[in-house]
Amino acid sequence: MKDVRKIVLVVIAAAVALLPCFENRAMAQYQQPVIAPTDTLAGVHYDYKWELYGGVAYSHFNAGPELVQGSNLGGFDIQAARFFRKRWALAANGRGYYGTSGVAPNPYGIKGPFVDEYMFMAGPEYRGPSNEHVSLTLHALFGGAYGQFDSATKDQAGNPVDPELIGLFKNQASFGSAIGGSIDLNRSSRWVFRISPDATLTNFKNSAGQGGIHEQFAISVGVVYRLKRGLKK
Repeated sequence: MKDVRKIVLVVIAAAVALLPCFENRAMAQYQQPVIAPTDTLAGVHYDYKWELYGGVAYSHFNAGPELVQGSNLGGFDIQAARFFRKRWALAANGRGYYGTSGVAPNPYGIKGPFVDEYMFMAGPEYRGPSNEHVSLTLHALFGGAYGQFDSATKDQAGNPVDPELIGLFKNQASFGSAIGGSIDLNRSSRWVFRISPDATLTNFKNSAGQGGIHEQFAISVGVVYRLKRGLKK
């Protein structure tokens, strides 16, 4: 039995001593493949002359001068920006918002009528801090807004009802503006994911002159496509 124990101990000791050799040989036989680094953002440059944007939009909107309940509208936001320098551009913007609005208590049985708003603006755009991953842009857009408030203002017999009788504005055009900017997350040298929050200003009024400049919150998310490189600094 003593001889058997000695043989077992010798075998164990030899195995322990030879284990590093097997490990080194296995490591020598296997080499992790070298993969060439690929970076889709390596070619990001801010020298494109044009940026085209399209996205889905949201706006909180008051469709009447004294309505307690505002409107949560959804729609679209499109823009074309022409850069004349790497940081300065002129942008043209168009937006449309659609949804339902609260109304004042009324005897016509009208609740939650459909309203819509369109904005057409232009103005300067400034590109701030930027790198290959993200870019911050500020803009100040000015132009006009058009609101349609009588799309669903009919009584129970189907007769048209003046929107002002239920607390809404009448259909009209007014001053419109959007002050804000965008956060651009580069997905490639040309394609960008954009988040664009704004404070929008409109100047709708009723027949009595109630209303005036009103600030609202708006935001859109979408994609940007850059084209035509060659800007000067």
